[in-house]
Amino acid sequence: MRRTGSGRTALLAVLALLATAPAWAADIEFYQTVDRNEVGTTDPFTLTVVVVDAPANAQVRLPESDDFEVLSSSRGSQRSISLSGGGPAVIQDVTRHVLMLRAVRAGRFTIPPATLNVGGRTLRTDAIPMTAREGRVGNAPQAQQGGRPGLPDPFRNFRNMPDPFGDEPDVEDDAPVIPRGDSDLFLRASLDRDDLYVGEQATLSLYIYSRVDLSSVDAVSMPKLEGFWTEEVESPTQLTGEQKVVDGIPYRAYLLRRRALFPVKSGTLAITPAEADITTGFLFAGHRVHRVSNGLKVKVRPLPPGAPPNISNANVGAWRLSLDVSQTRVELGQPITVKVILEGVGNVKNVTPPKLTGPAALKIYEPSTTDKLTPNRNRIQGRRVVEYLVMPQRTGTFTLPALEFPYFDPTRRQYDVARTDPVTVTVEAGAGGVSALPSSMTPAQVADAANEQKNVLTAGGLRPVRYAAHFVGPSQPVWMRPFFVVGVLAPLGLLAGVAIIGGMRGRLATRSQAGRGRQQAKAARKRLAEAEKLKAGADAGAFYVEVEKAMVGFLEAQLGSPVGGLTREALGEKLAAAGVGEEARARVLFVLEACDLGRYGGGVEPGERRKVLATAAAVMEGWGG
Repeated sequence: MRRTGSGRTALLAVLALLATAPAWAADIEFYQTVDRNEVGTTDPFTLTVVVVDAPANAQVRLPESDDFEVLSSSRGSQRSISLSGGGPAVIQDVTRHVLMLRAVRAGRFTIPPATLNVGGRTLRTDAIPMTAREGRVGNAPQAQQGGRPGLPDPFRNFRNMPDPFGDEPDVEDDAPVIPRGDSDLFLRASLDRDDLYVGEQATLSLYIYSRVDLSSVDAVSMPKLEGFWTEEVESPTQLTGEQKVVDGIPYRAYLLRRRALFPVKSGTLAITPAEADITTGFLFAGHRVHRVSNGLKVKVRPLPPGAPPNISNANVGAWRLSLDVSQTRVELGQPITVKVILEGVGNVKNVTPPKLTGPAALKIYEPSTTDKLTPNRNRIQGRRVVEYLVMPQRTGTFTLPALEFPYFDPTRRQYDVARTDPVTVTVEAGAGGVSALPSSMTPAQVADAANEQKNVLTAGGLRPVRYAAHFVGPSQPVWMRPFFVVGVLAPLGLLAGVAIIGGMRGRLATRSQAGRGRQQAKAARKRLAEAEKLKAGADAGAFYVEVEKAMVGFLEAQLGSPVGGLTREALGEKLAAAGVGEEARARVLFVLEACDLGRYGGGVEPGERRKVLATAAAVMEGWGG
């Protein structure tokens, strides 16, 4: 496409735009429907209020009556674009208000009309007659009443569906919360076991089950886990779904959190529901919903009778105990490092290894503890290392006694004891011949005392330190020296130079930014010319991609900031803030909306491509840049 700049070309482009501008729906559609007309007093039923092409300031008032109660309510919006038939594009905004209702008495009653206030006008839907019977009527045939009796209900196969996890073992209060009409998206918490011993691990998993597209998950509130020691097992940073079929219905299951729970007391412990805010869909169809999971209960048994003395509730699992001694033959004054290592499967960070003891000739200092967790198949395992510093106080042969760690193995359901062998340490006299040290000395003092006889003077002794003094007369004061004035004025000159250079750089940056904007606009027009070559090609997607890139590049050049990641509403606000007229904004949004639709299955006809190309060209020519 060649830019000529002639007024005739611009006039033709504007006329083409007016001929191909999108035909926005002029009439507002407003109606309400129910999923059944005959219900029981214990049967919930669904009322749907639909608004099509209402302006942003429109206010909807939902029906209210003493004949029914509102159990729950939700609101969803979506936008559709139609370019079929060679005619102008039609954009529709559809908003649905869904109410879950229940009749409070038997008999005949009427659902009042819903009202819509817009532009000083008040629109009303038709009233819907209802019949309520005592008790439960069951799954009555669904008959929609109201403004559109012929529209099918897309969720008719999902209403009153059974619990999809009904084939799992029953746990009290372990039923997923699946509100009617929301069975396509729910939150579920589950445990790999709900009957266990105190100190034994249970794994809590929190999943999203969905049949719709998810954009993000925000503000996940995990359950309150009172009575448990918890450890994080898995916390994904990205949503990764796996296919699961529940009762013949396919779902995508997304793991949110997985935690290891170690009960610290016996009894029936409750796990409160988790909550999450979930954003579904993409672009205009996306909206945010709040979901609450099911609650759980865990039966915790106390440790069986016959436990070894002084066993802790944390000593549950499968454990191995060992000692690691740095050396068993040392000189007096040299430290020994002893590591007590407890490793295995269980609550690693809460277990307490046995304390190292020894004879009085071996002074044992307070230890340091390090942990290393290596979860395997959602089970917590690893090692706890307690490191002691042992300092011999005199020469001889001494023994560190064996250590024992009693524990309960829930897999074998029996008690066991992990043991180490005793360790013999031989302490020899140091080079200075010292055979005993005061027990009150610190490790550093012990080492100095052991090495004291090694630090002896030579026969000549110490030589005196000699220093030759040199005296000079007083020098001239600083303020009387020639460089003083220069030194005082130099900072002021440096500050002035920095200010001048900063101003010059600012003017150069402004000029360079304007130059880059002109280059970007020129590149956008060249890209539009490339799109014209693809107009008649077989690859419609390539054409629309090129047009969209040209339009985005042109807008960024004119606005001086990126616009690629903005939603259509945010882009419209940014254009309005930049002083772009309403007609030009409509052209820009029309081109971008048409490119989105064309890339994902529409716009295969050459006529539709010409409309989009002409509108894009008119935007660039009419901008004046």
